[in-house]
Amino acid sequence: MTYELKSPILGFEQVKKVEFQKSDDLFSLLSAVDSDGLVWTLVNPYHLREYSFDLSLDIQELLGIDEKSQLLVYNVLALGKATDDSEINFLAPIVFNQDNGKAAQIVLDSRLYPDFKIAHKLSEFVDRAV
Repeated sequence: MTYELKSPILGFEQVKKVEFQKSDDLFSLLSAVDSDGLVWTLVNPYHLREYSFDLSLDIQELLGIDEKSQLLVYNVLALGKATDDSEINFLAPIVFNQDNGKAAQIVLDSRLYPDFKIAHKLSEFVDRAV
């Protein structure tokens, strides 16, 4: 499905539309529609750990979210030389509103979510994901 980015992916402010492709229950790909060859690997955090956060009213409004909205939440996975060396950013999830095709990467306050890091090793969660 194609999504309009209402808040950019950090470092890629030029990307305005992305194509989400689910690979399996854990991994997905996100491709920039307006930038050839730009692809991110995403991971479904709910298959790895307890993961919840509050969406600010600003983000809810930006993405057109209400109590009936069907949302997807994924985290960017920075691929390492070995899969176990890959790192997950739990502090900047990408939220997708499936109902209206809007998405945004949001940055969580690390003081409010001290268990979330910018770079968690995938190997910390591999046993839980299998």
